[in-house]
Amino acid sequence: MYRKKIIEGFSRMIKEEKLEAVGKHFKDPEAFVKELKSYWHFDNEKQKLFDEFSENTISNYYFPFGIAPNFLINGKMYLLPMVIEESSVVAAASRSAKFWVNKGGFHAEVISTTKIGQVHFIWSGPHDKLESKMPELKEEMILSTMNITANMRARGGGIIDIELVDMTDEIDNYYQLKATFNTVDSMGANFINSCLEEFAIVLKKFLTTQDFCNGSAKSCDVIMSILSNYTPECLVQAWVECPIKDIGNPEDFSTDRFVWKFQKAIEIAKADVYRATTHNKGIFNGIDAVVLATGNDFRAVEACGHTYASRNGRYQSLTSLSLENGMFHYELEVPIALGTVGGLTTLHPVSKISLELLNNPPATELMEIAAVAGLANNFGAIRSLVTKGIQIGHMKMHLLNILNSFGASRIEKERAVNHFAEKKVSYSAVSNYLEEIRKSDQIINN
Repeated sequence: MYRKKIIEGFSRMIKEEKLEAVGKHFKDPEAFVKELKSYWHFDNEKQKLFDEFSENTISNYYFPFGIAPNFLINGKMYLLPMVIEESSVVAAASRSAKFWVNKGGFHAEVISTTKIGQVHFIWSGPHDKLESKMPELKEEMILSTMNITANMRARGGGIIDIELVDMTDEIDNYYQLKATFNTVDSMGANFINSCLEEFAIVLKKFLTTQDFCNGSAKSCDVIMSILSNYTPECLVQAWVECPIKDIGNPEDFSTDRFVWKFQKAIEIAKADVYRATTHNKGIFNGIDAVVLATGNDFRAVEACGHTYASRNGRYQSLTSLSLENGMFHYELEVPIALGTVGGLTTLHPVSKISLELLNNPPATELMEIAAVAGLANNFGAIRSLVTKGIQIGHMKMHLLNILNSFGASRIEKERAVNHFAEKKVSYSAVSNYLEEIRKSDQIINN
């Protein structure tokens, strides 16, 4: 649908006016407005809160809020909140949780929580002198941000270090200030960016003084000051393990046959980028669902994880399998930067419920929970792929979606669920079945 002319002042319109302006681009503007208004929250105060989360809000977009039960993580039982539109993800997580609950459950450990920010700048002065002045410059920067970091330092976080990175081999006269931070239980993006912008002011002033440049001031061009969403040191490991003999015999496979195929599947995900991409997507099915449920930034988590998967020069699986000393040990290592205070985590009412359901964990515990959700979904997917295949279970979970797309009634849905209980689900099969029963019902009614 194409706009015929530019809309002026859209952001200054009230919500009703925005709806009306957008509705003009539909064949039935009244139906458009009515449909979007039907998703407004009946509580005006809550709707006002949702409106203020983003710009130019005209309605709410609903996603399912589901629960994956029976997760035993580091000896504690959890109900995992998961926000995702794909029902098979919650089902896969739940099946994996049940599978491992009597085998020691899931284990997880946070390796580090260090986050990174950068000041990118161009400077043509002598590198050696700049390097020699870094201790003095670093001290000035830390002093200049004392007000910004006061609350974070009181919680045990703050600036860890600031170092000079010489990138002149890549771009002429290009340097970075690479700063590391501990943001404790907050994701810390705004905190980090505020510090970096202050660093840039101090840097520019420092590098352009007559004293530093021996009477001939050099130009310092700060290009940008911004956190990096690549946080390879904000790292968590999650794993499951049990004696190989306890893995069992899924789908009438022998244990040895199943384990051999599982091992080959992981080797393929290490060797082939096409498979690695889908393999890791399955991991983020679980991670993203928990990240969304707790009001965190799933785009940042995804970008970081996929970059980490490429850290060895090519894109590979984020999981690894060990079969030593008769033990099945399956592990995920992934960087995840999450927060449990600040942002939507405490503003969105359902995010607050999610965190309460998890017993209001610190950020490190939430990192562990999210990683476990990713490992659980991946394990469930690989287990299905190397045995019965993924489509049987996957399409059964999508049966109701398919029936809804064909406008099935409640009675038709009930009959279809019974009919496909032991049959393979596909769009054509469901379409044919609905056509048959509708014809039959029509004959009976006539």
